Amino acid sequence: MSKLIWSQPFAFLLACLLLLGARDLRAAERPNFVFIIADDIGGEDLGCYGHPTIKTPNLDALAAEGCTFDRAYLTTSSCSPTRCSIITGRYPHNTGAPELHLPLPAGQFMFPQALREAGYYTVLAGKNHMGDAIKPAFDEVTNPDGPGGERRWVEHLKRRPRDKPFFMWFASTDAHREWKHTDQDRTYQPSEVVVPPYLFDGPETRQDLADYYHEITRLDRFVGAVRKELERQGVAENTYIIFSSDNGRPFPRCKTRLYDSGVKDAFIVWRPGTIKSARTDSMVSVIDIGPTVLELAGVPIDSRVQGVSFAPILADPQSNTRDYAFSEHNWHVGRAHERSVRHGHWLYIRNNLPEIASICQESGPVFPAAKELWAAHGASKLNVDQQDIFLKPRSREELYDVQRDPQQLHNLAGDPAAADTLAELRKALDRWTEETGDTVPKNLTPTVPLTGRKDRRADFQRGEMPGAARQAAELTAKGPVRNGDF
Repeated sequence: MSKLIWSQPFAFLLACLLLLGARDLRAAERPNFVFIIADDIGGEDLGCYGHPTIKTPNLDALAAEGCTFDRAYLTTSSCSPTRCSIITGRYPHNTGAPELHLPLPAGQFMFPQALREAGYYTVLAGKNHMGDAIKPAFDEVTNPDGPGGERRWVEHLKRRPRDKPFFMWFASTDAHREWKHTDQDRTYQPSEVVVPPYLFDGPETRQDLADYYHEITRLDRFVGAVRKELERQGVAENTYIIFSSDNGRPFPRCKTRLYDSGVKDAFIVWRPGTIKSARTDSMVSVIDIGPTVLELAGVPIDSRVQGVSFAPILADPQSNTRDYAFSEHNWHVGRAHERSVRHGHWLYIRNNLPEIASICQESGPVFPAAKELWAAHGASKLNVDQQDIFLKPRSREELYDVQRDPQQLHNLAGDPAAADTLAELRKALDRWTEETGDTVPKNLTPTVPLTGRKDRRADFQRGEMPGAARQAAELTAKGPVRNGDF
């Protein structure tokens, strides 16, 4: 009897130790994820994407050792709608939050919540911009800290529970206006700046871009700190780092727009020992992030997700998971309803409000580069490529051969030689519009003055959301993804 009494505690202790060991083993076997999302950084503005001036050694190292995507696209070029689109894996008009500053409605699927329910420890640290409905997706949500909002990132990695796999959503405020300078990060001279052909090359524009470069380099420093901490903990080889941005650079003809300057993404996926060094031309959309993470984590992909997993590309960079990428331009301080589809080396844009000039907050005569552009416009000093934001009316349709025209400055929609391509992409966009329930509301949200933030006043009234008339927030169809889908 005494032998049995003494053996029971030891048996219980042994069982506990075995259970804890099994939990640690499961945590070690399941991959971790760190998703780093930049704020207002253009797809060409990293060293690894060919920028000759901006220094991003840590991101360049991730790109050199991981998979760098040359055809990754955002679903919109606007801060909060992009984030809501990524977290749900759905197009902006299908999230219920397609316009700037709209919170994600409760009840939408969120892939970090699926990870959390599957046993992952989940954190959002930095810029949220999606509202309170995202809180059930995370064990912890902390606000931006520091000039670029990144100061708490390493702290979260240090104090995470060690018996769970983890998913960290690290959201920077670099490089969002207003600029904030830090002594430990490189300062750029105006003479070093590369001025895009659609901006006016003047001293204010050059200084504005130099300040923008500085914030990108600061973000890069914190990316390096995250990697260093993962390596210090010995978990780097079991962790995917995914880097993306939310929209193009905060300059005229970039942010909010559907050209490469607005929606082409700097997109890198890194996991040492698992992902081989590669550069891929395979197309992906940011709504593919969620289903990819879920597949890699062994968690079922919810039927509401409209994105597709690009996990096959990580295993074989020559493989292909989508042939079409769709994007949208909705209200972002100014009224807008543009849609685009990319296929091969072609970009087709349809503007449902061509009578409205395409001016966003960063295009108004407030910030230095835009102010200088407006002044040059008033003095009739702009060339054809620099006049884009002032066009009124605009073209209802635009078609670009992105391979030959990387800045999308020469519209081929009226070129007879491109008629077949135009017809094909019209058909693809029509099919996507129908299947995903997109609509053009008659009472769109009104434009607000570019010199103020009246959209946040209590008396500001939004209009009808695109897709609301067809209950798009409840639809699950993806639209065309692969050749042969229609």
